[in-house]
Amino acid sequence: MRFQLLHELRDVVESIEILRGATVDPFGSFVSNLFTRWGDLDISIELPNGSYISSAGKKLKLSLLGDVLKALRAKGGFRKLQFITNARVPILKFQGKFNISCDISINNLSGQMKSKILYWINMIDGRFRDMVLLVKEWAKAHNINDSKTGTLNSYSLSLLVVFHFQTCVPAILPPLKEIYPGNMVDDLTGVRASAEKIIEETCTMNINQLVLNKSRAINKSSLSELFISFMAKFCDISSKASAQAISPFTGQWEDIESNMRWLPKTYTIFVEDPFDQPANSARGVSSKQLTRIEEAFRRTHVMLILSNQNQHEVISTLVRPNVSKLVARTSGNQDNYSRNGLGPQLQAQRAIKPPLQAQHQLQAERAIKPPVQAQDQLQAQRAIRPPLQAQPQFQAQRAIRPPLQAQPQFQAQRAIRPPLQAQPQFQAQRAIQPPVQSQHQLQAQRAIQPPLQAHQLQDKKMNRNLNSTQANCVQTRPVWRPKSDR
Repeated sequence: MRFQLLHELRDVVESIEILRGATVDPFGSFVSNLFTRWGDLDISIELPNGSYISSAGKKLKLSLLGDVLKALRAKGGFRKLQFITNARVPILKFQGKFNISCDISINNLSGQMKSKILYWINMIDGRFRDMVLLVKEWAKAHNINDSKTGTLNSYSLSLLVVFHFQTCVPAILPPLKEIYPGNMVDDLTGVRASAEKIIEETCTMNINQLVLNKSRAINKSSLSELFISFMAKFCDISSKASAQAISPFTGQWEDIESNMRWLPKTYTIFVEDPFDQPANSARGVSSKQLTRIEEAFRRTHVMLILSNQNQHEVISTLVRPNVSKLVARTSGNQDNYSRNGLGPQLQAQRAIKPPLQAQHQLQAERAIKPPVQAQDQLQAQRAIRPPLQAQPQFQAQRAIRPPLQAQPQFQAQRAIRPPLQAQPQFQAQRAIQPPVQSQHQLQAQRAIQPPLQAHQLQDKKMNRNLNSTQANCVQTRPVWRPKSDR
């Protein structure tokens, strides 16, 4: 559905003369694979600027989005069109087919890169994605997931989950400075391909080192246990926010007064954007709404730790009414419900996940790739694979094959053998020898004569001719006999 909507929007953008050559790229939760079936679709129109990263002022962005608004109205089929001009980043909102809400912005390359990094972080531990989906649905159920009303946006909620995974014991995620030590937004300058490659290579190298570190302590907490501890951690968020900031970049609480980059303190709560420091991803939260946010954390935590829980009450605390109906369908027999507070979280998490087919299609079409590749062609082929795989054996097999093949059987064969199979003996030799062999080894294998110097070859030929001539002469020379014998 979302891909069809993207295709339709690309047609609209191509019909606008001033936007010819621009690209229409998704970002946000759809790209980071942290979206639910009801999630919005964030879209960036990237202006053409050759191979360099394009930049546009707010006035130009407003003008271009106005042209897009006119084109959408002319085409028809797009509802609830809303042009938000007074925001820090101008946005054009509309609702397309299948009731999917869309937000269009201009030149939001930083948003695309943030989404990719969150996608790679999800590859470190699969519980991260499940936790984000559950937290976002819980926040919607309590009406605290809307920046327009002074509550938390989805990006800041995702960063809260990152922070929780960094500060639980043992930690599941590292401080994000160990994944990308710089300020990513500041590094998006110059040639776009080069800037993206540097960021991607850095993230991939550090993530691989983290996953391959056998000495790292493993957190075995279940998703439900992590959700309960998440509620407990932020039960007093209002009082903590007055003196401390949440920093996923350092992976710890930071004193605001001792950090000059956050002064003067002008925000109710500070959730630092680790990729755009010292920006505050929760800058829209008001003091009144922060009290409501804290109360939602506290009430949910109390509900989940009660010994005499009621399943329906717990589910209504976790999800919205329309989702609770889906949970009821998947919950099955109520006798299977465990009264330790773990069952409803898992049922809610299953209900809000997008369909499996949509996830597979997203993996097949998303242009998120592991950046470190030996060959440019291989890099292009592996454009849909994240830098890490959950199963090392599967990762090793996938390392030498492109992700999509017209013939699945041929794809499976290519994954475990070289492309040429005509000469098994020669293939076995090539598998254990370097491509460049010394001259005497190559001579032995191919059974060919080495290129001799011209005078050596000529001497050999002359010797053979001389021997042949002498032999003929011996055979044809008349034997002398005395006259008496003739």
